Amino acid sequence: MTLLEDAVRLVDAAGEVYRDDTVAADRIDQWRARLSDPLRLGIAGMVKAGKSTLLNAMIGERIAPTDAGECTRAVTWYRYGDSPGVVAHLQGGGHRRLALHRTEGRLVFELGGTEVEEIAHIDVRWPSVSLRSTVLIDTPGIESVTDHISHRTRTFLTPDDRSPSDADAIVYLMRHLHPSDFTFLEAFRDTAAGTAHAVNAVAVLSRADEVGAGRLDAMLSARKIAERYREHVQLRSLALTVLPVAGLLAESARTLREREFAALSALAGLDRARRERMLLSVDRFVGTDVTQTAVLDVAARQSLVDRFGISGIRLATALIRGGTHSAQQLSERLVQQSGLEELRAFVRQQFRARQAALKVRAVTAGLESLLAERPREGSAAIAAGVERLTAASHELRELDLLARSRTEGLGLDPDAAADAERILGGAGVDVSTRLGLGADARRTSTLHRIDVLVAQWRERAESPLASRTTARVCGDVVRTLEGIASEVAARSEALRSAADVDAAGGPAQGAAQQTPQQPDDGEPALQQQDQPERVG
Repeated sequence: MTLLEDAVRLVDAAGEVYRDDTVAADRIDQWRARLSDPLRLGIAGMVKAGKSTLLNAMIGERIAPTDAGECTRAVTWYRYGDSPGVVAHLQGGGHRRLALHRTEGRLVFELGGTEVEEIAHIDVRWPSVSLRSTVLIDTPGIESVTDHISHRTRTFLTPDDRSPSDADAIVYLMRHLHPSDFTFLEAFRDTAAGTAHAVNAVAVLSRADEVGAGRLDAMLSARKIAERYREHVQLRSLALTVLPVAGLLAESARTLREREFAALSALAGLDRARRERMLLSVDRFVGTDVTQTAVLDVAARQSLVDRFGISGIRLATALIRGGTHSAQQLSERLVQQSGLEELRAFVRQQFRARQAALKVRAVTAGLESLLAERPREGSAAIAAGVERLTAASHELRELDLLARSRTEGLGLDPDAAADAERILGGAGVDVSTRLGLGADARRTSTLHRIDVLVAQWRERAESPLASRTTARVCGDVVRTLEGIASEVAARSEALRSAADVDAAGGPAQGAAQQTPQQPDDGEPALQQQDQPERVG
């Protein structure tokens, strides 16, 4: 039985114990839904950090409002749906369907006569492939102009009653390190999945293309700053890593229109001196100089600035002059330059790959809180079930150890601690990353590496100098390695079985060459999934 299945059985048992308690039953229903949902990923950060813009880039559609309208003041869930729809869920129960329409390629939904204070959250259903595997949750800015707006985010992601957050993990956006960033991330860590039980946040240096004042090498400067932030002692204990992302560039790249490519191509075709004069500043670019109007009218230039920013225009024209010949090619290259793919890969490898453990950790923390708050006959059996589930799950133990590694340490020397964190999945849960091998490592090399590591960690565990706590950590690392060995063996057996079937049935001519490669999370590759929007 899987970890999720065990958790579902435990939640169902709790539902029986609390079936006549409406408050508890409502929480239990929410936890049951959480266990069946895809990964729930919150997007948080201070005001104007670029949360909605990044969310649009991750979805590949301009559906999240990015202006200062009322909709940005409500917590908004984006889920997969076969057809578009927007529903406002009201405080105290009930809901209202909201009208939506597209304006200049952007989805617009209006609250109508509903006040934002009446809304608990907004639920957007949209037929985007990206939303099949992840529920994205957009939150109002922290440190908003009014405390009420900021409180919505803090209440949602860091509940006051120490119940778990509804988000399994968060992408936290910041333009630079601020004391409020530390305060929020500390609160999220302590309530998301039980106090200090998991580090399930990634920090994003947002609007990264602005770091270098719009230069073509701005992202290089942003990456250096992100590397420095990764070594910050306090931030390291709160976020798994820091990644630079140019959100506006990513959003515009994934929703690039043919007419925008044509306009950028016209700019790229100008002689260098004239083009550089135009791109000196936003004011110069959108000015009314007749020589500029001859290339693109003022409205077209303003639209490009709004969509790409001046640094994005500079980068796009440089790529076109360097041999980018279509909107599709430009979209892919701008996405690559934006840092979005590194973030999506991190979410896939760190959060989606261990979403079962993240969900179960949060649900068991919620059950523990419920049992302490509302004890009744039969609750002792649920508490025992929580204890058994937690003790039996090595996935949950790995989360605990990763959190300890980032906060109080594992009692190992620095090199051994870094190796332990990698083996436990701190850099990714795939076999090659855990073992520190290349993705193309052969089976024999993989098994040899496992044997070497198991011997090293058993020796550490059995050392007379090792404390009981250290020996247990070493034993957990060995258990992880033994699990990896079983996974490699099972995979090899499956490949051998498939080969036997092929041999018996006869090889399919050219089948291996014709089968498309699929990413491990089931999403289509970028060139298939993320076709830029073709609007004339």
